[in-house]
Amino acid sequence: MDEKVNDAPAGRNTEQSTGTDENKQPSIFDEKRNGIESACRQRDIRALTAYATSPGGLLDDTFRKVAWPILLGDNHQAEDLAAQPLNWVDLPKHGDEDQVKLDVDRSFVYYPHCDSEELVKRKRELSDLITATLRRYPMLCYFQGYHDIAQVLLLVLGPQRAGDAFARVSLLRIRDYMLSSLTPAFKHLNLIPAILESADTKVRRHLSGTQPFFALAAALTLYAHDIEEYDDIVRLYDFLLAHEPVVAIYLFAAIILSRKKELLEISIDEPDMLHFTLSKLPSPFDLEGLITSTLQLYEKHPPESLPLRSWRNIPQYSVLKTSRDVGKASSLDHAQELFELQTRQLQREEFRKKAYAALWRYRKPAASVGLALVIGLVSIYMRRTGLDSPVWALIGKLKNSFYRSWLFTMYR
Repeated sequence: MDEKVNDAPAGRNTEQSTGTDENKQPSIFDEKRNGIESACRQRDIRALTAYATSPGGLLDDTFRKVAWPILLGDNHQAEDLAAQPLNWVDLPKHGDEDQVKLDVDRSFVYYPHCDSEELVKRKRELSDLITATLRRYPMLCYFQGYHDIAQVLLLVLGPQRAGDAFARVSLLRIRDYMLSSLTPAFKHLNLIPAILESADTKVRRHLSGTQPFFALAAALTLYAHDIEEYDDIVRLYDFLLAHEPVVAIYLFAAIILSRKKELLEISIDEPDMLHFTLSKLPSPFDLEGLITSTLQLYEKHPPESLPLRSWRNIPQYSVLKTSRDVGKASSLDHAQELFELQTRQLQREEFRKKAYAALWRYRKPAASVGLALVIGLVSIYMRRTGLDSPVWALIGKLKNSFYRSWLFTMYR
Protein backbone atom coordinates (compact mmCIF):
# COMPACT_ATOMS: atom_id res chain seq x y z
CA MET A 1 0.00 0.00 0.00
CA ASP A 2 1.20 3.51 -0.77
CA GLU A 3 0.52 4.67 2.78
CA LYS A 4 1.25 3.38 6.21
CA VAL A 5 -1.65 1.82 8.07
CA ASN A 6 -1.24 4.15 11.03
CA ASP A 7 -1.77 7.37 9.04
CA ALA A 8 -4.44 9.51 10.65
CA PRO A 9 -7.75 9.30 8.70
CA ALA A 10 -9.43 12.40 7.31
CA GLY A 11 -12.73 11.60 9.01
CA ARG A 12 -13.48 9.51 12.05
CA ASN A 13 -11.69 6.20 12.53
CA THR A 14 -14.26 3.44 12.42
CA GLU A 15 -11.91 0.65 13.34
CA GLN A 16 -13.41 -1.53 16.04
CA SER A 17 -13.61 -5.20 16.97
CA THR A 18 -16.97 -6.78 16.25
CA GLY A 19 -16.66 -9.85 18.43
CA THR A 20 -16.33 -10.76 22.08
CA ASP A 21 -13.83 -13.63 21.87
CA GLU A 22 -10.58 -11.99 22.97
CA ASN A 23 -8.46 -14.89 21.66
CA LYS A 24 -9.98 -15.42 18.21
CA GLN A 25 -11.44 -12.09 17.10
CA PRO A 26 -8.21 -10.04 16.97
CA SER A 27 -6.57 -12.57 14.65
CA ILE A 28 -9.57 -12.54 12.30
CA PHE A 29 -9.61 -8.74 12.35
CA ASP A 30 -5.87 -8.53 11.67
CA GLU A 31 -6.22 -11.01 8.84
CA LYS A 32 -8.82 -8.83 7.17
CA ARG A 33 -6.68 -5.72 7.61
CA ASN A 34 -3.75 -7.46 5.97
CA GLY A 35 -6.00 -8.68 3.17
CA ILE A 36 -7.36 -5.20 2.47
CA GLU A 37 -3.86 -3.73 2.52
CA SER A 38 -2.67 -6.35 0.04
CA ALA A 39 -5.70 -5.82 -2.23
CA CYS A 40 -5.06 -2.06 -2.26
CA ARG A 41 -1.41 -2.55 -3.10
CA GLN A 42 -2.25 -4.91 -5.98
CA ARG A 43 -5.32 -2.91 -7.05
CA ASP A 44 -7.32 -6.14 -6.84
CA ILE A 45 -10.88 -4.99 -7.56
CA ARG A 46 -12.44 -8.38 -6.94
CA ALA A 47 -10.81 -8.72 -3.52
CA LEU A 48 -11.65 -5.13 -2.55
CA THR A 49 -15.27 -5.72 -3.56
CA ALA A 50 -15.42 -8.81 -1.36
CA TYR A 51 -13.92 -6.97 1.62
CA ALA A 52 -16.16 -3.93 1.09
CA THR A 53 -19.22 -6.19 1.04
CA SER A 54 -18.31 -8.37 4.02
CA PRO A 55 -19.40 -7.33 7.55
CA GLY A 56 -17.52 -4.24 8.67
CA GLY A 57 -16.58 -3.25 5.14
CA LEU A 58 -13.17 -1.66 4.73
CA LEU A 59 -12.78 -1.25 8.50
CA ASP A 60 -11.39 2.29 8.77
CA ASP A 61 -10.74 5.50 6.88
CA THR A 62 -7.06 4.76 6.42
CA PHE A 63 -7.96 1.95 4.03
CA ARG A 64 -10.81 3.91 2.47
CA LYS A 65 -8.38 6.67 1.49
CA VAL A 66 -6.67 4.20 -0.81
CA ALA A 67 -9.50 1.81 -1.70
CA TRP A 68 -12.25 4.26 -2.69
CA PRO A 69 -10.28 5.93 -5.52
CA ILE A 70 -9.34 2.46 -6.80
CA LEU A 71 -12.99 1.35 -6.80
CA LEU A 72 -13.86 4.58 -8.65
CA GLY A 73 -11.33 3.70 -11.38
CA ASP A 74 -8.96 6.54 -10.58
CA ASN A 75 -5.65 5.65 -12.20
CA HIS A 76 -4.49 9.28 -12.30
CA GLN A 77 -4.65 9.17 -16.08
CA ALA A 78 -2.76 11.91 -17.85
CA GLU A 79 -5.75 13.10 -19.86
CA ASP A 80 -7.88 13.45 -16.73
CA LEU A 81 -5.23 15.50 -14.92
CA ALA A 82 -4.69 17.66 -17.98
CA ALA A 83 -8.44 18.25 -18.27
CA GLN A 84 -8.60 19.73 -14.77
CA PRO A 85 -6.99 23.16 -14.47
CA LEU A 86 -5.14 23.42 -11.19
CA ASN A 87 -6.37 26.93 -10.44
CA TRP A 88 -10.15 26.52 -10.55
CA VAL A 89 -10.63 29.94 -8.93
CA ASP A 90 -9.90 31.63 -12.27
CA LEU A 91 -12.56 29.59 -14.09
CA PRO A 92 -15.96 31.17 -14.89
CA LYS A 93 -18.47 31.12 -12.07
CA HIS A 94 -21.06 28.34 -12.21
CA GLY A 95 -24.69 29.43 -12.21
CA ASP A 96 -25.59 27.34 -9.17
CA GLU A 97 -22.96 28.67 -6.76
CA ASP A 98 -25.44 30.71 -4.75
CA GLN A 99 -27.36 27.53 -3.94
CA VAL A 100 -24.09 25.80 -3.08
CA LYS A 101 -23.39 28.45 -0.46
CA LEU A 102 -26.83 27.99 1.10
CA ASP A 103 -26.37 24.23 1.36
CA VAL A 104 -22.82 24.42 2.66
CA ASP A 105 -24.00 26.77 5.43
CA ARG A 106 -26.26 23.98 6.73
CA SER A 107 -23.82 21.11 6.26
CA PHE A 108 -22.07 18.89 8.85
CA VAL A 109 -25.19 18.73 11.01
CA TYR A 110 -24.61 15.21 12.37
CA TYR A 111 -20.88 14.74 11.91
CA PRO A 112 -18.06 15.36 12.57
CA HIS A 113 -18.15 16.48 16.20
CA CYS A 114 -15.79 19.44 16.32
CA ASP A 115 -15.45 22.97 17.65
CA SER A 116 -16.65 26.06 15.80
CA GLU A 117 -13.22 26.89 14.37
CA GLU A 118 -12.82 23.42 12.90
CA LEU A 119 -16.38 23.54 11.54
CA VAL A 120 -15.67 26.79 9.69
CA LYS A 121 -12.61 25.18 8.14
CA ARG A 122 -14.60 22.09 7.09
CA LYS A 123 -17.28 24.22 5.46
CA ARG A 124 -14.69 26.23 3.56
CA GLU A 125 -13.13 23.00 2.26
CA LEU A 126 -16.55 21.65 1.32
CA SER A 127 -17.45 24.82 -0.56
CA ASP A 128 -14.15 24.71 -2.46
CA LEU A 129 -14.63 21.02 -3.33
CA ILE A 130 -18.11 21.52 -4.78
CA THR A 131 -17.36 24.83 -6.51
CA ALA A 132 -14.16 23.50 -8.09
CA THR A 133 -16.03 20.49 -9.48
CA LEU A 134 -18.85 22.58 -10.92
CA ARG A 135 -16.47 25.10 -12.51
CA ARG A 136 -14.33 22.38 -14.06
CA TYR A 137 -17.42 20.59 -15.39
CA PRO A 138 -19.87 23.47 -16.00
CA MET A 139 -22.38 21.23 -17.78
CA LEU A 140 -23.28 19.65 -14.43
CA CYS A 141 -26.46 20.97 -12.84
CA TYR A 142 -26.35 21.22 -9.06
CA PHE A 143 -29.11 19.62 -7.00
CA GLN A 144 -29.90 20.03 -3.32
CA GLY A 145 -28.20 17.21 -1.47
CA TYR A 146 -25.14 17.14 -3.72
CA HIS A 147 -23.22 18.56 -0.75
CA ASP A 148 -24.18 15.52 1.36
CA ILE A 149 -22.15 13.26 -0.93
CA ALA A 150 -19.30 15.77 -1.05
CA GLN A 151 -18.95 15.97 2.72
CA VAL A 152 -18.63 12.16 3.07
CA LEU A 153 -15.84 12.07 0.48
CA LEU A 154 -14.17 15.11 2.04
CA LEU A 155 -14.12 13.62 5.54
CA VAL A 156 -12.75 10.27 4.38
CA LEU A 157 -10.30 11.34 1.68
CA GLY A 158 -9.30 14.82 2.78
CA PRO A 159 -9.38 17.99 0.64
CA GLN A 160 -6.44 16.99 -1.57
CA ARG A 161 -7.79 13.63 -2.71
CA ALA A 162 -11.50 14.27 -2.56
CA GLY A 163 -11.44 16.39 -5.75
CA ASP A 164 -10.69 13.57 -8.20
CA ALA A 165 -12.99 11.14 -6.38
CA PHE A 166 -15.86 13.64 -6.28
CA ALA A 167 -15.50 14.37 -9.99
CA ARG A 168 -15.62 10.64 -10.74
CA VAL A 169 -18.68 10.12 -8.56
CA SER A 170 -20.37 13.08 -10.27
CA LEU A 171 -19.64 11.97 -13.82
CA LEU A 172 -19.58 8.19 -13.49
CA ARG A 173 -22.15 7.39 -10.79
CA ILE A 174 -24.71 10.21 -10.40
CA ARG A 175 -24.42 11.88 -13.82
CA ASP A 176 -28.10 11.19 -14.57
CA TYR A 177 -29.09 13.37 -11.61
CA MET A 178 -27.03 16.31 -12.85
CA LEU A 179 -28.76 16.84 -16.17
CA SER A 180 -31.08 19.78 -16.78
CA SER A 181 -34.12 17.60 -16.01
CA LEU A 182 -34.92 15.03 -13.34
CA THR A 183 -36.65 12.79 -15.89
CA PRO A 184 -33.73 10.30 -15.90
CA ALA A 185 -33.87 10.18 -12.09
CA PHE A 186 -37.53 9.22 -12.21
CA LYS A 187 -36.65 6.41 -14.61
CA HIS A 188 -34.20 5.14 -12.00
CA LEU A 189 -36.94 5.19 -9.38
CA ASN A 190 -39.29 3.28 -11.65
CA LEU A 191 -36.96 0.32 -11.30
CA ILE A 192 -38.15 -0.05 -7.69
CA PRO A 193 -41.71 -1.20 -8.57
CA ALA A 194 -40.22 -3.56 -11.15
CA ILE A 195 -37.89 -5.09 -8.56
CA LEU A 196 -40.80 -5.47 -6.15
CA GLU A 197 -42.91 -7.03 -8.90
CA SER A 198 -40.22 -9.68 -9.35
CA ALA A 199 -39.54 -10.25 -5.65
CA ASP A 200 -42.90 -9.86 -3.89
CA THR A 201 -46.08 -9.18 -5.86
CA LYS A 202 -48.11 -8.70 -2.66
CA VAL A 203 -45.98 -5.75 -1.57
CA ARG A 204 -45.94 -4.41 -5.10
CA ARG A 205 -49.76 -4.48 -5.32
CA HIS A 206 -50.09 -2.86 -1.90
CA LEU A 207 -47.89 0.05 -3.01
CA SER A 208 -49.36 0.31 -6.52
CA GLY A 209 -51.11 3.57 -5.68
CA THR A 210 -47.89 5.19 -4.45
CA GLN A 211 -45.35 6.57 -6.91
CA PRO A 212 -41.68 5.80 -6.04
CA PHE A 213 -40.84 9.48 -5.54
CA PHE A 214 -40.41 8.65 -1.85
CA ALA A 215 -36.94 7.31 -2.74
CA LEU A 216 -35.77 10.46 -4.55
CA ALA A 217 -33.71 11.99 -1.71
CA ALA A 218 -31.98 8.68 -0.96
CA ALA A 219 -31.23 8.04 -4.63
CA LEU A 220 -29.91 11.54 -5.36
CA THR A 221 -27.57 11.64 -2.37
CA LEU A 222 -26.61 7.96 -2.26
CA TYR A 223 -28.32 7.87 1.16
CA ALA A 224 -26.00 10.51 2.64
CA HIS A 225 -28.95 12.83 3.27
CA ASP A 226 -30.87 10.24 5.32
CA ILE A 227 -28.17 8.44 7.34
CA GLU A 228 -27.11 10.39 10.41
CA GLU A 229 -24.30 8.21 11.76
CA TYR A 230 -20.84 8.67 10.25
CA ASP A 231 -19.87 5.03 10.80
CA ASP A 232 -22.99 3.90 8.94
CA ILE A 233 -22.64 6.16 5.91
CA VAL A 234 -18.95 5.38 5.28
CA ARG A 235 -19.72 1.67 5.74
CA LEU A 236 -22.53 1.96 3.22
CA TYR A 237 -20.28 3.82 0.77
CA ASP A 238 -17.80 0.92 1.00
CA PHE A 239 -20.59 -1.26 -0.35
CA LEU A 240 -22.05 1.14 -2.94
CA LEU A 241 -18.70 2.13 -4.47
CA ALA A 242 -17.77 -1.54 -4.77
CA HIS A 243 -20.82 -2.28 -6.95
CA GLU A 244 -22.39 -0.86 -10.08
CA PRO A 245 -24.64 2.22 -9.61
CA VAL A 246 -27.95 0.37 -10.02
CA VAL A 247 -27.29 -1.52 -6.77
CA ALA A 248 -28.21 1.69 -4.90
CA ILE A 249 -31.73 1.31 -6.32
CA TYR A 250 -31.86 -2.35 -5.30
CA LEU A 251 -30.93 -1.25 -1.79
CA PHE A 252 -34.09 0.83 -1.51
CA ALA A 253 -36.17 -2.09 -2.75
CA ALA A 254 -34.52 -4.25 -0.09
CA ILE A 255 -35.40 -1.61 2.54
CA ILE A 256 -39.05 -1.74 1.43
CA LEU A 257 -39.16 -5.53 1.60
CA SER A 258 -37.59 -5.46 5.07
CA ARG A 259 -40.59 -3.39 6.19
CA LYS A 260 -43.22 -5.63 4.61
CA LYS A 261 -45.20 -6.26 7.80
CA GLU A 262 -45.23 -2.58 8.75
CA LEU A 263 -46.29 -1.45 5.28
CA LEU A 264 -49.05 -4.03 4.88
CA GLU A 265 -50.61 -2.78 8.11
CA ILE A 266 -51.12 0.65 6.50
CA SER A 267 -54.30 0.79 4.43
CA ILE A 268 -53.97 1.32 0.69
CA ASP A 269 -56.59 4.05 1.19
CA GLU A 270 -53.91 6.07 2.99
CA PRO A 271 -51.38 6.75 0.21
CA ASP A 272 -50.03 9.81 2.03
CA MET A 273 -49.19 7.70 5.08
CA LEU A 274 -47.55 5.06 2.89
CA HIS A 275 -45.49 7.74 1.15
CA PHE A 276 -44.47 9.31 4.46
CA THR A 277 -43.44 5.95 5.92
CA LEU A 278 -41.45 4.98 2.84
CA SER A 279 -39.65 8.33 2.66
CA LYS A 280 -38.06 7.72 6.07
CA LEU A 281 -35.43 5.03 6.61
CA PRO A 282 -36.42 2.42 9.19
CA SER A 283 -35.16 2.64 12.75
CA PRO A 284 -33.21 0.70 13.82
CA PHE A 285 -31.35 0.55 10.53
CA ASP A 286 -29.92 -2.95 10.06
CA LEU A 287 -27.20 -1.95 7.60
CA GLU A 288 -25.35 -5.28 7.40
CA GLY A 289 -28.60 -7.20 6.98
CA LEU A 290 -29.76 -4.83 4.24
CA ILE A 291 -26.46 -5.16 2.39
CA THR A 292 -26.86 -8.93 2.38
CA SER A 293 -30.49 -8.82 1.22
CA THR A 294 -29.66 -6.20 -1.44
CA LEU A 295 -27.05 -8.46 -3.01
CA GLN A 296 -29.42 -11.44 -2.91
CA LEU A 297 -32.12 -9.34 -4.58
CA TYR A 298 -29.70 -8.08 -7.23
CA GLU A 299 -28.35 -11.55 -8.01
CA LYS A 300 -31.76 -13.21 -8.12
CA HIS A 301 -33.42 -10.45 -10.17
CA PRO A 302 -30.71 -8.74 -12.26
CA PRO A 303 -31.63 -5.52 -14.13
CA GLU A 304 -32.03 -7.25 -17.50
CA SER A 305 -34.68 -9.59 -16.10
CA LEU A 306 -36.92 -6.90 -14.58
CA PRO A 307 -40.52 -6.65 -15.87
CA LEU A 308 -42.56 -3.64 -16.97
CA ARG A 309 -39.92 -2.72 -19.58
CA SER A 310 -38.23 -0.83 -16.75
CA TRP A 311 -34.64 -1.62 -17.73
CA ARG A 312 -35.34 -1.04 -21.42
CA ASN A 313 -36.64 2.42 -20.53
CA ILE A 314 -33.27 3.39 -19.05
CA PRO A 315 -31.46 5.47 -21.74
CA GLN A 316 -28.44 3.84 -23.35
CA TYR A 317 -26.13 6.66 -22.14
CA SER A 318 -27.31 6.45 -18.53
CA VAL A 319 -24.73 5.75 -15.83
CA LEU A 320 -26.75 2.66 -15.00
CA LYS A 321 -25.71 1.20 -18.35
CA THR A 322 -22.34 2.83 -19.00
CA SER A 323 -20.75 2.41 -15.53
CA ARG A 324 -21.32 -1.26 -14.88
CA ASP A 325 -17.64 -2.26 -14.58
CA VAL A 326 -16.53 -1.33 -11.08
CA GLY A 327 -12.93 -0.12 -10.91
CA LYS A 328 -12.66 0.35 -14.67
CA ALA A 329 -10.26 3.17 -15.48
CA SER A 330 -12.84 5.27 -17.32
CA SER A 331 -11.73 8.60 -18.71
CA LEU A 332 -13.55 11.67 -17.45
CA ASP A 333 -13.30 13.04 -20.99
CA HIS A 334 -15.35 10.06 -22.16
CA ALA A 335 -17.80 10.64 -19.33
CA GLN A 336 -18.30 14.21 -20.55
CA GLU A 337 -18.98 12.92 -24.05
CA LEU A 338 -21.60 10.58 -22.62
CA PHE A 339 -23.09 13.53 -20.76
CA GLU A 340 -23.46 15.45 -24.03
CA LEU A 341 -25.02 12.44 -25.77
CA GLN A 342 -27.38 11.96 -22.86
CA THR A 343 -28.33 15.64 -22.95
CA ARG A 344 -29.20 15.46 -26.64
CA GLN A 345 -31.19 12.28 -26.09
CA LEU A 346 -33.10 13.94 -23.26
CA GLN A 347 -33.82 17.00 -25.41
CA ARG A 348 -35.19 14.80 -28.20
CA GLU A 349 -37.33 12.91 -25.72
CA GLU A 350 -38.76 16.08 -24.23
CA PHE A 351 -39.42 17.49 -27.72
CA ARG A 352 -41.35 14.32 -28.62
CA LYS A 353 -43.39 14.61 -25.42
CA LYS A 354 -44.31 18.20 -26.24
CA ALA A 355 -45.18 17.26 -29.82
CA TYR A 356 -47.39 14.37 -28.67
CA ALA A 357 -49.06 16.64 -26.13
CA ALA A 358 -49.77 19.23 -28.82
CA LEU A 359 -51.18 16.58 -31.16
CA TRP A 360 -53.40 15.23 -28.41
CA ARG A 361 -54.62 18.73 -27.55
CA TYR A 362 -55.58 19.40 -31.17
CA ARG A 363 -56.56 15.83 -32.02
CA LYS A 364 -60.14 16.71 -33.09
CA PRO A 365 -59.27 19.43 -35.61
CA ALA A 366 -56.29 17.37 -36.80
CA ALA A 367 -58.51 14.35 -37.43
CA SER A 368 -61.03 16.51 -39.27
CA VAL A 369 -58.32 18.01 -41.45
CA GLY A 370 -56.93 14.60 -42.25
CA LEU A 371 -60.31 13.17 -43.19
CA ALA A 372 -61.17 16.24 -45.27
CA LEU A 373 -57.91 15.84 -47.20
CA VAL A 374 -58.67 12.17 -47.85
CA ILE A 375 -62.17 13.02 -49.11
CA GLY A 376 -60.76 15.77 -51.29
CA LEU A 377 -58.25 13.37 -52.88
CA VAL A 378 -60.95 10.77 -53.44
CA SER A 379 -63.20 13.35 -55.10
CA ILE A 380 -60.43 14.45 -57.45
CA TYR A 381 -59.76 10.85 -58.38
CA MET A 382 -63.45 10.17 -59.07
CA ARG A 383 -63.80 13.28 -61.18
CA ARG A 384 -60.77 12.35 -63.28
CA THR A 385 -61.98 8.80 -63.75
CA GLY A 386 -65.48 9.94 -64.76
CA LEU A 387 -67.52 8.13 -62.13
CA ASP A 388 -71.31 8.75 -61.91
CA SER A 389 -72.40 12.25 -61.03
CA PRO A 390 -74.75 11.12 -58.16
CA VAL A 391 -71.79 9.56 -56.39
CA TRP A 392 -69.75 12.64 -57.08
CA ALA A 393 -72.49 14.82 -55.63
CA LEU A 394 -72.61 12.72 -52.46
CA ILE A 395 -68.85 12.96 -52.05
CA GLY A 396 -69.05 16.69 -52.54
CA LYS A 397 -71.64 17.01 -49.78
CA LEU A 398 -69.51 14.94 -47.41
CA LYS A 399 -66.46 16.99 -48.26
CA ASN A 400 -68.22 20.30 -47.60
CA SER A 401 -69.66 18.94 -44.37
CA PHE A 402 -66.24 18.00 -43.02
CA TYR A 403 -64.72 21.28 -44.14
CA ARG A 404 -67.45 23.17 -42.24
CA SER A 405 -66.92 20.95 -39.19
CA TRP A 406 -63.18 21.58 -39.26
CA LEU A 407 -63.60 25.36 -39.63
CA PHE A 408 -66.07 25.38 -36.72
CA THR A 409 -63.64 23.42 -34.54
CA MET A 410 -60.67 25.60 -35.38
CA TYR A 411 -62.36 28.98 -34.81
CA ARG A 412 -64.92 28.31 -32.08
